[in-house]
Amino acid sequence: MRCAHWRRLPLVLAREARGRLASGRVDSAIQCQLCAHESGEHYGLLDDLEYGTALWLRWGGADEELVVLQDCPVAGQGPDGEGCCLFAGHAGQHTWEDTVKEASCTS
Repeated sequence: MRCAHWRRLPLVLAREARGRLASGRVDSAIQCQLCAHESGEHYGLLDDLEYGTALWLRWGGADEELVVLQDCPVAGQGPDGEGCCLFAGHAGQHTWEDTVKEASCTS
């Protein structure tokens, strides 16, 4: 399950992000993309940058900053393994590990 924490993007950081993103568009509120947690830093994805990197809002307490992070290189097993949508070295589960598995109808 994804973290339920949200953060409003401060105006000064929104302006900086718009200048760094090809689309020039950013959301005014960002949800933490990590798996559910109460303490530590939170990370909200703003947008992809160059291949293999993305711009993130990192916050903890009253502090917040824009950070460029490398994409997580881990993919699920199998020939069609889904890639993780987080950043390299993130804590907790990969995004594809958080999907609800279907229960078998036969017992």
